[in-house]
Formats: sequence, C-alpha cells, structure tokens
Amino acid sequence: MSGSSYRDRIYIIKDIILMLVQYGEMNQTALVSFCGLNLKKHKPILDELEANGLIIRMEKSLGKRIITIYKSTSKGIEFCKTILEPYENVFPRKKKLDEKKENP
Repeated sequence: MSGSSYRDRIYIIKDIILMLVQYGEMNQTALVSFCGLNLKKHKPILDELEANGLIIRMEKSLGKRIITIYKSTSKGIEFCKTILEPYENVFPRKKKLDEKKENP
C-alpha cells in the first residue's frame, strides 16, 4: 500500500458524502482526488451510493468532453448524521486510536 493507510469502506462512504456536502458538488476527478481514492477501485462505491439515493450523478457537456458531477442528497446527509457519525463515535478510525496510545 505504498505509504497510504487502509480505510474501511464505511469511512470512505462518510468521506465522500462529507466532501460533497462541504463543496456542494464536485466533478468526479476532484471528488476522487480530494477523498484520496482510486477511481478504478472505488467507482463501485460511488455507483452504490447513487443507486441508494445518497448521492446524485449528473453529466455536463464541456465542449466535446462529458464531465461527471456528483452531489449529495438530503437522504445522504441524513444517513451521514444518523448512521455514519454515531458509528465513527463508537468505532473511531485507527489513526485516532493510535493518537490516544501516544498521548495517554
């Protein structure tokens, strides 16, 4: 994994939704980059979030290119608040656990 740490799927989902909430909408390239994802590996997660109504995917024409834009839905924001945030409070990311060990 060349310098990057493993991130559970649930945290990837939370990061995607929170990034979209923070920026309103993002093109696919920016979203994947800002969340530290690999498009080929993580595209199924984006597709699943869209299929479940947690995010919306739109396509916009920019000259001859088609740009994919993602936006969070109110259902996605609610899912993040009611499910993902409480989950992370109970099961914090590994990084936070390591910090607690260093600073008892």
